[in-house]
Amino acid sequence: MQRTKEKMDREKTEENLYQNKRRLKVCVATCNRADYSKLAPIMFGLKSHPEEFELEVVVLGSHLIDDYGNTFRMIEQDDFDIGSKLHTIVRGEDEAAMVESVGLALVKLPDVLQRLSPDILIVHGDRFDALALATAAALMNIRILHLEGGEVSGTIDDSIRHAISKLAHYHACCTRMAEQHLIAMCEDHSRILLAGCPSYDKLLSTYHRDDYMDIIKSWLGDKVKENDYIVALQHPVTTDIQHSIKIYGLMLDALISFNKRTLILFPNIDAGSKEMVRVMRKKGIEQHPNFRAVKHIPFEQFIQLLSHAGCMIGNSSCGVREAGAFGTPVINLGTRQTGRETGENVLHVRDADTHNKIYHALELQFGKRYPGSKIYGDGNAVPRILKFLSSIDLDEPLQKTFCFPPVKDTISQDIDHILETQSALAVDLGGTNLRVAIVCMQGNIVKKYTEPNPKTFEDRMHLILKMCKDAVQDGARLNCRILGVGISTGGRVNPQEGIVLHSTKLIQEWSSVDLRTPISDALGLPVWVDNDGNCAALAERKFGHGRGVDNFVTVITGTGIGGGIIHNSELVHGSTFCAAELGHIKVSLDGPECSCGSQGCIEAFASGMALQREAKRLHDEELLKMDGMDVKLAEPITAAHLISAARKGNSKANAVLHKASLALGVGIVNILHIVNPSLVILSGVLASYYQAPVQQVMLERALFSAQSIKVVKSDLEEPALLGAASMVLDYATRRTY
Repeated sequence: MQRTKEKMDREKTEENLYQNKRRLKVCVATCNRADYSKLAPIMFGLKSHPEEFELEVVVLGSHLIDDYGNTFRMIEQDDFDIGSKLHTIVRGEDEAAMVESVGLALVKLPDVLQRLSPDILIVHGDRFDALALATAAALMNIRILHLEGGEVSGTIDDSIRHAISKLAHYHACCTRMAEQHLIAMCEDHSRILLAGCPSYDKLLSTYHRDDYMDIIKSWLGDKVKENDYIVALQHPVTTDIQHSIKIYGLMLDALISFNKRTLILFPNIDAGSKEMVRVMRKKGIEQHPNFRAVKHIPFEQFIQLLSHAGCMIGNSSCGVREAGAFGTPVINLGTRQTGRETGENVLHVRDADTHNKIYHALELQFGKRYPGSKIYGDGNAVPRILKFLSSIDLDEPLQKTFCFPPVKDTISQDIDHILETQSALAVDLGGTNLRVAIVCMQGNIVKKYTEPNPKTFEDRMHLILKMCKDAVQDGARLNCRILGVGISTGGRVNPQEGIVLHSTKLIQEWSSVDLRTPISDALGLPVWVDNDGNCAALAERKFGHGRGVDNFVTVITGTGIGGGIIHNSELVHGSTFCAAELGHIKVSLDGPECSCGSQGCIEAFASGMALQREAKRLHDEELLKMDGMDVKLAEPITAAHLISAARKGNSKANAVLHKASLALGVGIVNILHIVNPSLVILSGVLASYYQAPVQQVMLERALFSAQSIKVVKSDLEEPALLGAASMVLDYATRRTY
C-alpha cells in the first residue's frame, strides 16, 4: 500500500509539472513569397501543437506590396492570425533602397518584438529583411533559430546568410555539407539540427496530384502538354547588377528562339529588378503568345508546374533545390547560386555571355527526366524541428560558444566542358600488379594499363607517376576530361590525409606513405586514396547492386578477405580507419593462424590463401586428385583445384570447403547482428562458390529478423578500379558550381 501511494504521488507530481510547463512562445517572421513556402510547414506544425507552442506571426517586406502580389493574403488564407504587419520596403529597387529598407525595419521591429516578447524567433534564409530581423532580435536578447544556414551561393545573399548564422543561437540546416560549414564557422554542434528543407515536407507529399493538368492549363492554356513547357525565374545579382540584366536579356532571347510555351515569373525585389522588368517589357514578353508572365503563384500550384515542366531556367534557388526532388531538368544561369549543392538534373552555365550558349543548354536539357534527388530533405523536417524546439532549455545561458573545425572544398561541372567525357584516373595497387585505368562517368573503362608492381618504394612511386601521366595524355586524345585520381590499395588507409598507414604483407615498403601529395603535385589534380575493400563497396554503391541501397555490406573473397560497409549511404571508416576489416573477424578461439598474427579469423579459413594451403596439404597427402582431374606436375596447386575436387565428390575437399563456408557465413551473421544491412554483396573470385552456402548459414544461424537479408554476387568485373574512380566522380562532379 505504501508503494502504491508513493507511485500515485509521483504520477500526480509529474502531471502537475506537465500542466504547469509554460508553452514555448515562437514568433515566425516571413518577408516574401519564397521564405513563406519554407516557413508555412513549420507554422502549421506549431499550430497543431497548441499545448506545447504559442505561435505569433509577423509579416513584413514584399508580402505587403501590390506589385509583388500582396502575398500576405495567402498567409491569411492559410488561416494564420497575423500579429503584426510592418511596411518596411523603401521602393526604388536599387542598392540604396535595400539599405534604407533594412534601416526602416530596424526602426519598426523593436516595438513589435517588445510587445510580443517571444521566447524564440524563427528567421529564414539570406534576405536583407531577415538580416534586420536577426539584428533586432539579437540586440534584444531574443533567441533566434535560423533556417537554411551554412549553405553557399553567390551575390550578397552569401554574406547576409552567414551574418544571420553568426547572430543566431540555433540552426536548422538542410544538408550535411551545410552542417559542416556551420561547424567550420565556429557554431556549436549541439545547437545545429540537420533537419532537411521544410518545403520538402509539403512538396514530397503533394506533388502527385490527379488534377495537375488542370493547374498547368489554368496558367499556360488548354493546348499545353506535360513536359512541353518551360518555367523561367531569374533574379538580379546585387553584386553585379548590369551583368545580371544582360544575362536576363540573353535568356529571354534564347527562350523566344526556342519557341516553347513559357511561364515566366517576375523577379524579386532586389536591386536591379526594376531594370529587369523593363527589359522584359521592351521585348514584349507580356504580349508574346508563347509567354505567360506572372507575379506570384501559390506554392502548391507552383509545385505542380515545376514537377511537370520540360525544363526550368534562371537563377532561382528553387531550381537547384526543389526542382531536384522531381528530377526536372534545370539550367542555372550566372553566379547567383555559386556553391549550391545540386542533383544531376542541374546544368550550370557559368558565363551566360551569348544567346547561342543558353540556347544550346536548352537543347541539351529540355524534355529530359532525371532521378529525383533528396539532397535537401526527405519530407520529415518539420517533426525534427518541432522536437528540436521542445528540447530548448530557456534557462541555459544565451551567450554563444564557438569552436574551429576544418571545412572541405568541392569542384563542379560547367557547360563549357559538357562535350568532354568526364572521367577519373583509377589506380589499383595489388600485391602482384599495378593497374591504372581511365573510367568515365557511366563506369565504363575507356583504357587500362597494367604493369608488374615493383618491390621498392622508389620504383613503385616512379611507375605510378609515369602510368598516370601517360593516361592523362591519352585521356586528352580520347576527349576525356580527367577530374582527379582515385587510388585503391591494400592495408589500412587514412583517406582524409591520403596516407597508407600500414600495408599488407603482399606490398613491401608501403607503410606510412603519403600518396596524395606527390601525385597531386605532379599531375595538378585532386587525389583520393582508400582501402581496396572500401573501394569495392563504393563501386557497388555507384555502379553495382548497392545503387539506391542505404545500408549494405560488401565482402571481398579473394586472396584475402576484406570488404566495406555502407551505412546510411555513407562509407564507414571508423575512428582509426580499420572499420570493415571483415577478414579479421574471429570465428574461432583456436583456429588456424591468420596473416594478421592472430588465430581463428575468417581469412584464415575462407580466403584464397587458406584454401590454397589446404589444397596443398591434401595434394601432399595424395588425397586431392580425383578421377577426371587434370593436375600437371609443374602446375601450382590452388583453391581452384580444391573446388574442382569437391565437385567431383572428394569428401576431404568437401569438408574443407564446408568449414570455410561456415566460417565465412558465421562472420557475416556477426556483421548482420552488428550493423543490420539490408543487403550482402559478395565480390571476388570465390563469390560464386560462397553465395549459396553463406545464404544457408544465415538462414540457420541469424536472428529471425535478419534471415531474409539477401546475399548476391557482384556483377562488377573491376571493383577496385571502379571504386577508386567513384571517389573522384562522386566528389569532383558534386554539381557545386
